[in-house]
Amino acid sequence: MEENDRLAGFRENLGKEVTDSPSLFMNWLKPTVLVAEPGKLRCSYIVRKEMTNPMQILHGGVTAGIIDDLIGATVYTLGLSSAYTTVNNSIDYFAPAKEGDLIIAETTIIKRGRKIINVQCDVFLPSKNRLIARGTSNMTDV
Repeated sequence: MEENDRLAGFRENLGKEVTDSPSLFMNWLKPTVLVAEPGKLRCSYIVRKEMTNPMQILHGGVTAGIIDDLIGATVYTLGLSSAYTTVNNSIDYFAPAKEGDLIIAETTIIKRGRKIINVQCDVFLPSKNRLIARGTSNMTDV
């Protein structure tokens, strides 16, 4: 697949924190782009205090937001003519992360059909080589 402007925008940010995404939520999450390939994004995030729950670990809703946002960005970088939206999210949570931890999220397109694109996102804590969560989502054109 040839590179498009959307994918090129992520590649221009390799090694940098995203601050100018069309997704204001992505800007709030402040990911650093590590890999940007067709159908695959890998970003790191620092768990900030405002991302934690009362137990001072990464809030499950923020984890879900990271997964949903990066899956959406992955489909966005395909440069398709239609806009895509989330049909469903399924997330399994396996381990906690705490304030100050660096976490990594990585997406993979599992199946691309005519109308539906199924994408997986793994979130892990590299310092402990531990999977924090895995989410899958179906995206459909609107």
